[in-house]
Parts: sequence; C-alpha cells; structure tokens
Amino acid sequence: MGVTRVGPRAKGEYLERMRDRYERANAAKRTELLTEMVAVTGFHRKALIRRMNRPSAAGPGGKPKRRGRPKVYGRAVAAALVVIWKAAGSPWSKRLQALLPTWLPYARRHVAISEETEKRLRRMSARQMDRCLAGQKRDIRRRMYGRTKPGSLLKHQIPLKTDRWDVEEPGYTEVDLVSHSGDCADGEFGHSLNVTDILTTWVATRAVLGKSQVRVQEALAQLRAGLPFALKGIDSDNGSEFINAHLKRYCDTTAIQFTRGRPYKKDDNAHIEQKNWTHVRKLIGYDRYDTAAALDAINALYVDAGLLQNLFLPSVKLVKKTRVGSRVRRTYDAPQTPLDRLVQSEKGDADKVRALLRQRRHLDPFALATRVERDLERVYRLANPRTRPASPVRHPSERPAHSAARPVEAAGPVEAKNASTRSFEKPRSGFSTATTGHHNRLGSGKRKNEKHHERVTRILARRSRLG
Repeated sequence: MGVTRVGPRAKGEYLERMRDRYERANAAKRTELLTEMVAVTGFHRKALIRRMNRPSAAGPGGKPKRRGRPKVYGRAVAAALVVIWKAAGSPWSKRLQALLPTWLPYARRHVAISEETEKRLRRMSARQMDRCLAGQKRDIRRRMYGRTKPGSLLKHQIPLKTDRWDVEEPGYTEVDLVSHSGDCADGEFGHSLNVTDILTTWVATRAVLGKSQVRVQEALAQLRAGLPFALKGIDSDNGSEFINAHLKRYCDTTAIQFTRGRPYKKDDNAHIEQKNWTHVRKLIGYDRYDTAAALDAINALYVDAGLLQNLFLPSVKLVKKTRVGSRVRRTYDAPQTPLDRLVQSEKGDADKVRALLRQRRHLDPFALATRVERDLERVYRLANPRTRPASPVRHPSERPAHSAARPVEAAGPVEAKNASTRSFEKPRSGFSTATTGHHNRLGSGKRKNEKHHERVTRILARRSRLG
C-alpha cells in the first residue's frame, strides 16, 4: 500500500482539532498526543509543543486575531490629528507635536474631541504622527528656474558673507525676491520680497509690481517698520534688484549691514531659500500675477499668513551635523514659534512684543487658518492664466509691410492648454511639454521612419529598372 500524503491545509485543520484535546489532557496524556501528532504530521516534537502552547490564531467568529500590540491611537485620534495638521499648513511631525498644546484648546471649538482623544494626542510621539499622516502626505515639489539677473555694479563695495551665521540677537536677516511670472517672464509682473531673521526665524513678506530699485527699497522699508525688532543687517544674492547704489545708500543711511552671497551659490542664502518655499511658493504657487488688484490681495494674504506662521507655528533650527559613515545626522533644537524665540532673546521691541503676545491670546488659530484659505481663494481668482502678455492691437494700416502676408492674430488673450499649476498640485515636469513632450518625440521618430521608407522605395525602383 502506498503512503497517503497529508497536505499543509489538512495538517493545520488536524492540529487545530488536536489543540482542544491537548489543553484538556494531563501530562501523561499529552505525551501520547504529541507522539501521535509527530507520526501524522512529520513535524518536530518541539515545534508541536510550541504550537500547542501558542494562543489560537482564530478569534471570535473564526476571524484571525491581529498580531502584535493592540492599537492605541484609533480613528478618532487620527481624524483629529489630520484636521489640526491641515489647518496648521501640513507641518513636519516635530513641529506638529510642539504646536499641539497651543492648538488643542481651540480645536475643541471646531472638532468633536473627547477627553480621552485629547490625552492620546498630547502623548503621541512624532514618529507615530508620521505613521498616522502617511496616507495624507503628498509630494508637491516642482523644479522652476528663477528670474534673477546678476547685478554687476558695486560688487566690490558689498562684502561677501560665506561663514556660518553665529548671532545672539535678532535683526540680522537674509532677503530674496520670488517672481510670480507664470510660464512667461515677458512684461511686468509681481514679485515677493521675503525677509527672514536668523535668530528667531521670523519671516516678513511683501509683494511688489516689478523689481525696480526704488520699489524693492520701499518694500524693504515697509517691512522694516513692521518688524518687532530693529533691522541690523541684510544678506542677499547678487541680483540687480539688491546690488545697486539705491539700496546701498539706504542701508548706509539707516546703519544696516549689507552683505551678499557668492554668485551661483544658493547655499550661502540657505535660510531664505527655505522660506521662499514654505512661505511663498507653498502658498501662492507658480501662477502669474501682474495687476495691482492681485498684488493687494497677496499683501492681505501675507498679513494673515504672517500672523499664523510667526505666532502659532513652531520652527526648528539646525544645531549641528555629524557624519556617520556615508550618512549625515542632523541635530535640531526644540521646536518654538518665532514669537517665543523673540521673547526668549529679550532683545526685541518691548511694546511690539507685548502687543503680539496680547494678540496671540485673543486669536483663534483655526479661524485664522480659515481666513488664510479665503485670502488664497481670492488670490487664485486674480491669477493671469495667459502664457504671455497680450500684444497691443494695431490698425491694419499700422502693420509693417513684411507682416501683411501673415495670418491675423487674435486680439484677445489665448489660454494655454498647459497653463501653470499651483504648488498644491503635483505637476508632471518642471519643463514645458511643447518641445520635449512624448508626442513630439513620437513625431520625430515617425518622420525618420517615413524618410527611411522613401529611401528603400527608391532603391527597389532603381533595381527593378536595371533588371
């Protein structure tokens, strides 16, 4: 007689039935049952002992039990965390953990949060927050080219700043200009003058139309008047909007230290380059804004967003970097809001600091975040969807002679099919698909195939004539 083989499924069902007999049996009977199970299944005796002593894999209703520790943070905790995370502008988990004690009292007015949920949110670690928010995060990076042209004047009069910032008082800042030109840099369009303080991470931003020397200097003077500390120094790139006699004269008159970074070295202005993304691009995106109404709406947005970011959103500062093999380990300080850093330094304008603390006590961060969203919707409605400025319509008699044979262009603006997207959407590529797209490559290959086919046809025809 042949040996009957028992499959893995049948062995599992057999062992589950033997488990009840094994648990009720005494020591002597268990020895006999183990001998029987070894003969039937062919498993090792120790493996069967471990399996019989292990809890059953089937829970109530025959469903398998979830392995590991039970969940501590359920759906209610994750839902409340997502609401706070979105209202705060999707901060990093370390910063989110630091802002929770300030935001939770206001969160009860907007979200149904029980006491147990609040306790669990307060003791949740930053790593656990990352796990809960993993499904909500999106990669919204986009590669874009700047619109800054190098300034060739006065470079020898403005010293370079390449060493690490080591300041102990607020007022030493980095500045930069962010363009809002959309897909086309023709004509005059808006720019955002961004200023960030090195010690406190305080950020102030103002939109200007164009980047002339006078407008940039006037915007800097307006930002300087609104800062809660004295402006003592600015560090810029080598763009002509900063490297000019007008701004140099203003800094000399107001006793502001003026330095610059090395050409084509963005790491020299790393602080402001980071704030250009978090405080400008992440909010406004890459659309074109070229009207006075759009600039007014953007400046109104910067007022509300500045209060939210400087009073309620903690930031972290890099303390040191340590190389471990091929990796670099970064160490940051404890997250703090820019206002708390300013209060800790005790070197700000006392009247303005007290006013800001009083304003923070009366502001609701959730209501402020909702106001920022309304400001953003207003700004987006004022965006210019065109890819280039509209050309002035000329009378037919004014057209030049060489353009008479060309087709008449439409007088109104034409909306592009691949208009610029906001930074909240993930674009396919930072480059225009008009010249490097997939369809263009297919068209080039098709033309090559047609030429090859024509060449083969001519050769075959020549051979047939000779034959």
